[in-house]
Amino acid sequence: MADVTTPPADRLPDEVDAALTARGIEVRDEVGLRLALEEHLKGYTLYRLTPAAARRWKCRYRIMFEATYFDCQTVAEAYARALVASLPASS
Repeated sequence: MADVTTPPADRLPDEVDAALTARGIEVRDEVGLRLALEEHLKGYTLYRLTPAAARRWKCRYRIMFEATYFDCQTVAEAYARALVASLPASS
Protein backbone atom coordinates (compact mmCIF):
# COMPACT_ATOMS: atom_id res chain seq x y z
CA MET A 1 0.00 0.00 0.00
CA ALA A 2 1.46 3.37 -1.06
CA ASP A 3 1.85 6.22 1.40
CA VAL A 4 -0.25 9.04 -0.07
CA THR A 5 1.29 11.71 2.18
CA THR A 6 4.76 11.32 0.66
CA PRO A 7 5.54 13.81 -2.12
CA PRO A 8 7.63 12.60 -5.07
CA ALA A 9 11.28 12.33 -4.02
CA ASP A 10 12.39 14.95 -6.55
CA ARG A 11 9.76 17.54 -5.60
CA LEU A 12 9.41 19.80 -2.58
CA PRO A 13 6.00 20.54 -1.04
CA ASP A 14 4.34 23.53 -2.72
CA GLU A 15 4.45 25.78 0.37
CA VAL A 16 8.20 25.14 0.83
CA ASP A 17 8.86 25.78 -2.86
CA ALA A 18 6.92 29.06 -2.68
CA ALA A 19 8.78 30.13 0.49
CA LEU A 20 12.15 29.46 -1.16
CA THR A 21 11.11 31.47 -4.21
CA ALA A 22 9.96 34.34 -1.98
CA ARG A 23 13.41 34.40 -0.38
CA GLY A 24 15.25 34.36 -3.71
CA ILE A 25 16.57 30.79 -3.39
CA GLU A 26 16.63 29.11 -6.81
CA VAL A 27 18.21 25.74 -5.99
CA ARG A 28 15.90 22.79 -5.36
CA ASP A 29 18.27 19.81 -5.29
CA GLU A 30 19.48 18.22 -2.05
CA VAL A 31 23.14 19.22 -2.39
CA GLY A 32 22.37 22.79 -3.44
CA LEU A 33 19.95 23.23 -0.56
CA ARG A 34 22.49 21.82 1.91
CA LEU A 35 25.19 24.21 0.69
CA ALA A 36 22.80 27.17 0.88
CA LEU A 37 21.73 26.14 4.39
CA GLU A 38 25.33 25.86 5.57
CA GLU A 39 25.95 29.43 4.37
CA HIS A 40 23.17 30.73 6.63
CA LEU A 41 23.07 28.39 9.61
CA LYS A 42 25.90 27.76 12.04
CA GLY A 43 25.00 24.17 12.81
CA TYR A 44 22.21 21.64 12.55
CA THR A 45 21.55 17.95 13.14
CA LEU A 46 19.72 15.77 10.63
CA TYR A 47 18.27 12.47 11.84
CA ARG A 48 16.93 9.62 9.77
CA LEU A 49 14.15 8.21 11.91
CA THR A 50 13.80 4.54 12.69
CA PRO A 51 10.90 2.72 11.02
CA ALA A 52 8.87 2.74 14.27
CA ALA A 53 9.40 6.50 14.76
CA ALA A 54 8.62 7.16 11.09
CA ARG A 55 5.28 5.38 11.45
CA ARG A 56 4.48 7.19 14.68
CA TRP A 57 5.32 10.70 13.47
CA LYS A 58 4.52 10.07 9.77
CA CYS A 59 7.86 11.43 8.58
CA ARG A 60 11.26 10.01 7.69
CA TYR A 61 13.70 12.76 8.70
CA ARG A 62 14.00 15.31 11.48
CA ILE A 63 16.26 18.35 11.24
CA MET A 64 17.11 20.22 14.44
CA PHE A 65 18.84 23.56 14.97
CA GLU A 66 18.82 26.13 17.75
CA ALA A 67 15.47 25.54 19.55
CA THR A 68 13.64 24.44 16.39
CA TYR A 69 12.97 21.19 14.59
CA PHE A 70 11.11 20.11 11.46
CA ASP A 71 9.79 16.69 10.52
CA CYS A 72 10.11 15.96 6.81
CA GLN A 73 9.71 13.24 4.22
CA THR A 74 12.98 13.85 2.32
CA VAL A 75 16.41 15.21 3.10
CA ALA A 76 15.93 17.98 0.53
CA GLU A 77 12.70 19.02 2.25
CA ALA A 78 14.49 19.10 5.62
CA TYR A 79 17.24 21.34 4.26
CA ALA A 80 14.68 23.57 2.52
CA ARG A 81 12.50 24.01 5.62
CA ALA A 82 15.53 24.83 7.76
CA LEU A 83 16.77 27.29 5.14
CA VAL A 84 13.38 29.03 4.97
CA ALA A 85 13.30 29.28 8.78
CA SER A 86 16.82 30.71 8.93
CA LEU A 87 16.25 33.46 6.34
CA PRO A 88 14.14 36.60 6.67
CA ALA A 89 10.95 36.60 4.60
CA SER A 90 12.09 39.36 2.22
CA SER A 91 15.68 38.64 1.17
